[in-house]
Amino acid sequence: MIEFGSGLLIFGVVLLISGIKILKEYERAVVFRLGRIVNPRGPGIIYVIPGFEQWNKMDLRTITMDIPPQEVITKDNVTIRVNAVCYFRVINPSDAVTKITNYSYATSQIAQTTLRSVLGQSELDELLAQREKINQELQRIIDAQTEPWGIKVSVVEVKDVELPETMKRAMAKQAEAEREKRAKIIHAEGELQASEKLSQAAAVIGKVPTAIQLRYLQTLTEIGTEKNTTVVFPIPIDFIQPLLKLVEKKEG
Repeated sequence: MIEFGSGLLIFGVVLLISGIKILKEYERAVVFRLGRIVNPRGPGIIYVIPGFEQWNKMDLRTITMDIPPQEVITKDNVTIRVNAVCYFRVINPSDAVTKITNYSYATSQIAQTTLRSVLGQSELDELLAQREKINQELQRIIDAQTEPWGIKVSVVEVKDVELPETMKRAMAKQAEAEREKRAKIIHAEGELQASEKLSQAAAVIGKVPTAIQLRYLQTLTEIGTEKNTTVVFPIPIDFIQPLLKLVEKKEG
């Protein structure tokens, strides 16, 4: 009888000790007492009454979840393949346990659905040029749907957009045509500026006739440095005018 009593005492002590739990700073215990939820406990040392209380340990750290690649048809009928990443965490452990079976799986499904929906309403150029705006829209929609579960979605980022090869070639041709267009515009602007400067130079030279001779001599010095260069040096009209007059008199 004494041995039975000692065994029962030891069992009772072990049972009481088994109710002691230690939670880390980022962990919380969602406790059910006879089926009814009570306030979350932790961090540190907590006690769960054996036989009367059941508990679930929840991690409050931010979870990084990859959204699997999704086939999306954009608003301008371009088929693309997109993947993204979602950052979320539990802010209300009780709701995350009582209002959803598997909050991580549910968040993943909503993220995939929202990704296809939002990108399907955007054109390809908007998706490529306004990535930040689309990320914010994805975060807002997903966070609004997961909030009743005690989940906070902080960031959603579109990581990669895979385009069909035909679309890549078309975009490359478009970019090349755009570069050629800019080059022609720059060349035309240069020609316009050069013509304006030449017009101004002609006006100055017209006022001082000897300036054209000085400019011609300067040009000769620039091209005379090259070997095998033939230079045609015209005689100024002032030198041959007397000869022309003599010829006219003789013919007269």
